[in-house]
Amino acid sequence: MNESNCVDIAREKVNLETSKIAWQELQRFFASGTAVFVASPLDLVDVAYQFSIDNKEQVAQWLQNNQIALVSDQQALEWLEADSEVWAVVVKPWILVQK
Repeated sequence: MNESNCVDIAREKVNLETSKIAWQELQRFFASGTAVFVASPLDLVDVAYQFSIDNKEQVAQWLQNNQIALVSDQQALEWLEADSEVWAVVVKPWILVQK
């Protein structure tokens, strides 16, 4: 199996692990500081894949560009009050979420 196939399989695995979930169900992860917001222009699966392969350079670039960040108190409150659903995926120890 070539490298491209391995990457495709890994990305597909991440894709299969995403789901919609009520933000309310993720409150404990927010409280523990492990909920990461992924801005909508980014592909949640791609971000999760880059986290899973520990691509520090790409993650640092997204952080610097404010494209990913820990979920803010304001976001958490707005989502809770609106009873929002988010797309989420676990990349231990993080929970990546996208509105």
